[in-house]
Amino acid sequence: MSLNQKRIELFKLDLKLAFKPTHLSIEDESHLHAGHAGAASGGGHFKIYIIAPEFSGLNPLARHRAVYAALSQRMSGDIHALTIVAKAPEDAF
Repeated sequence: MSLNQKRIELFKLDLKLAFKPTHLSIEDESHLHAGHAGAASGGGHFKIYIIAPEFSGLNPLARHRAVYAALSQRMSGDIHALTIVAKAPEDAF
């Protein structure tokens, strides 16, 4: 298992502790960013798709803040860049 695969498993644990997702997937997009200055930091580039009832009534910014809070321990070393698609069940994709 690669380092980023291990990271993804930890991210999933953190997110499942913070939310009750009906859908959760995380993609490693680090290969798309190889060679730029931020890639040298060691943190990966990830894309999170999450549907959870906790996002009901929250605007997109509040949803992103909630995801960042759930992953706060990972932000300084494991994550360099993060794309978030966070939906409530009623507005799922």
